[in-house]
Amino acid sequence: MWRKISIVFFFLITQLVLAQNRGPTERYFSVKIKIIDKASRKAITDAYITVNGVYQNRYSRNEEYTVTVKVNDELMVSHPNFETVYYTIKGGDEIRIEVEENKRDKKSKSLNKLNFSISKRKNNYTQYLDSAKFYEKKDIDKSLSFVEKALKENINRYQKADVLKTLATIYFYWQQYDLAIENYEASLKEVDDVSLRLQLAKTQFLYKKYQASELSYLQSLKGKLTAYETMSLYEGLGDVYTAMNQFSKAQLNYKSALTIAQNNSYRSKITDLNSKLAEVYAKSGDIKKADSLFKNSLELATKENVKRSLMEEEKVADFLNSARRYDEEIELRKESLKKAEKNTVEADDKESLVDSITSQKISYKIGNAYLQKEDYNQAIPYLEKSINEADKNEDLIVQKDATRKLSEVYETVGDYTKALKSYQEYVQLVDSLYVKKEQEIQQVKRFSKRISDNQNRIASLEKDKELAHSKIDLAYKDQQLIQENNKKQLIVIYSLLAGLVLFSLLVYFMYRNIRQQKLANNLLALKSMRSQMNPHFIFNALNSVNSFIAVNDERSANRYLSEFSVLMRSVLENSDEDFIPLSKEVELLQLYVRLEHNRFQDKFDYEIKVDEKILLDAYVIPPMLLQPYIENAIWHGLRYRKEKGLLLISMEQQEEEIVKITIEDNGIGRKKSMEMKTKNQLKQKSKGMSTIKNRIAILNDMYQDKIAVQVSNAFEDESGTKVELFLKKIRL
Repeated sequence: MWRKISIVFFFLITQLVLAQNRGPTERYFSVKIKIIDKASRKAITDAYITVNGVYQNRYSRNEEYTVTVKVNDELMVSHPNFETVYYTIKGGDEIRIEVEENKRDKKSKSLNKLNFSISKRKNNYTQYLDSAKFYEKKDIDKSLSFVEKALKENINRYQKADVLKTLATIYFYWQQYDLAIENYEASLKEVDDVSLRLQLAKTQFLYKKYQASELSYLQSLKGKLTAYETMSLYEGLGDVYTAMNQFSKAQLNYKSALTIAQNNSYRSKITDLNSKLAEVYAKSGDIKKADSLFKNSLELATKENVKRSLMEEEKVADFLNSARRYDEEIELRKESLKKAEKNTVEADDKESLVDSITSQKISYKIGNAYLQKEDYNQAIPYLEKSINEADKNEDLIVQKDATRKLSEVYETVGDYTKALKSYQEYVQLVDSLYVKKEQEIQQVKRFSKRISDNQNRIASLEKDKELAHSKIDLAYKDQQLIQENNKKQLIVIYSLLAGLVLFSLLVYFMYRNIRQQKLANNLLALKSMRSQMNPHFIFNALNSVNSFIAVNDERSANRYLSEFSVLMRSVLENSDEDFIPLSKEVELLQLYVRLEHNRFQDKFDYEIKVDEKILLDAYVIPPMLLQPYIENAIWHGLRYRKEKGLLLISMEQQEEEIVKITIEDNGIGRKKSMEMKTKNQLKQKSKGMSTIKNRIAILNDMYQDKIAVQVSNAFEDESGTKVELFLKKIRL
């Protein structure tokens, strides 16, 4: 380091009398901090200050900082150009930090003098970085544009690390955790910082990279940490081990964190850690211990504020539900409902509670608890209340779930008219939610593309800088060679070399962009085709329901609708997935074939054979890939057969990593089916089959021929149809 820190603390205000009258750990007060360059006697106004790991103030007024603290808080002052300062608050101090150059390192000293000179004269690095942080939570595009400008400035490696940390923090706020990890790691390569590594570990945990997160936390233990950072580290390790189902390790780390929190009076953290310990004990089967800790966390949360109390009551109520203690759960949720309805929560709190603790969701969970204890009459009013409030607040998810539950309750109590009406409303809500989800997907796509473009542009800045330095060095060498040899010839040679390098780079980037665009187009096409398959499948299934209604077979229609709803839930759950396990596809096929058999019982029987040697969960398959082939077999083959036919679906292990799926029927065959079609039908191609062919073609292009399909006549007289699909193991 080119500088060392000499810290001189002057105590200007003595508060011994106040400290005796009131508990110092509970009283907040203001502390002024002044940072001075000892040589120039000028104030440093762009330091970064945190209290217990929480950012307090970046900007300086009257050349001094003002932060709000209490006794025993951990203060950290950091800056790209000097070592980080740590200090434990003892009282109402005025803190003065004097920074001087390290005279032992002459080379570093001269370099940093030059950097300071540039900074004061024309370097806008600090201004750009402040602007980036100002727009961090308001406008990500503006924030990233200022980061880009800061990187273009002539900055040292400490400043570069600070810029990369800011960039990572921006991505973290917008939940772009992969990009945040990338930039945190880049910042740590420039300057190793323990606090930053803790943030990297937290980000890796949120991105579900649990082993990487554990390693980052353990590496942070080797550095110098404040008490709050140490507590956060053990809490983070507890979170990681909980996610990895290593409950004994999670308990040890949570207990270590709780001890530090209790010793330093971190009240909100004491509540959190009691709650987390209770969850770990519950997962490991120690219900008695979990119950005791949850009671502690409830009492502590009640002393904080309404928001914290509601959050903890929700968590404890879920625990009671999992333990089947429905009466206690209902009593606790009713108290939460009163608080949610009575108290007016501030705007920021409303945003944080909207997904987990709303009156409509609490009412829904109360109704669900009554339903689980089979008290249907008590469940109905709470479910209806939940539906009405969700409708007012435009909460489609809760409204959908509550409507489905209400339909089930009415069916259970024998009120089939209300059950059918509620189910019809549920279907409409599912359709509305599907449309809303599609819109959200499109918005996320556009946002991700913007983020990706910005990150690519920022990432290319360093390459551009390196290229610029290379050009400078090349020009310098050219000048030396020109003096020794023929100037004009050397200029031509180096110009050709530079052009060749630039052309190679251009070709490389064009090739990379084409590959990325092709991949993006394939993914978009697959998603579009999946969105086409669902309406096509729903339309055909609803035709089946219509046929029952047409013949006044209300009982069959109701039964069909009930089974159809189960199938639809499974289809909608998998609609956003590119691949699902083969076991799930088998379940979907069994549901679908059973539905079709209910309608055409006099036309065919069916049999589904799955080789027990096949590890179904080891293979993945695009959802709804096999259904159109089965649909064709029933509707265009078996349906027109005079005698009762047979549909056979079998799966067998062809080779070590290949499964052969056969769909065979003894229907009238493809040729006779074509002859029976009307002219209008002949003009129209099967939308389902054409979509399947396109999906298989794209998937084979992306994953090197992993799916092969052969369609042939089942018998020599051209009757029947056999579809053989060969599925190779795909490693995603």
